[in-house]
Amino acid sequence: MNHGLSDQVRAVALEKYVHPAVRAGKERFSVAVRDLMQDLQTDGFPARNWPQVCSAIQAEKFLRANGLAIDAIDGPPSGLSTTVVVHYRVANPDLHSKLIGTLSKSEHDKQQEEESPEEWAHRLTGKLFGLMKDEIASFGGAEALIQSVRSEDKDEAA
Repeated sequence: MNHGLSDQVRAVALEKYVHPAVRAGKERFSVAVRDLMQDLQTDGFPARNWPQVCSAIQAEKFLRANGLAIDAIDGPPSGLSTTVVVHYRVANPDLHSKLIGTLSKSEHDKQQEEESPEEWAHRLTGKLFGLMKDEIASFGGAEALIQSVRSEDKDEAA
């Protein structure tokens, strides 16, 4: 694997996903490999290099340097696919305040101005991702939740 490309992956992930999530005060956030690949391809990243993308954002080097821990990885057991979604939690908030504090206000304002309507919508809807995950799990899965809701509807109709 090309380590220069791995560094590029980590830099884009940090800029587009980690820093915005931490600035927004999130303790947990997710990075979808498919979305990250799209961001990278606009910078000329090789299109079929998704295993390197998956490895780079799951690497201990990335986690330690940015004070992160992986909560879960959605996707195939190998953790290497364009369908992978890595769920992070901020493990070292002090490190983040130092890293993000190094950005000047003008740089932060510039990043906010450059956000397209599509990026804005994706950022806002990304906050909803996983909102029902715990609730669905408490019922034993989506099918069990649906059956529970349907049975309550039948009880009310009777």
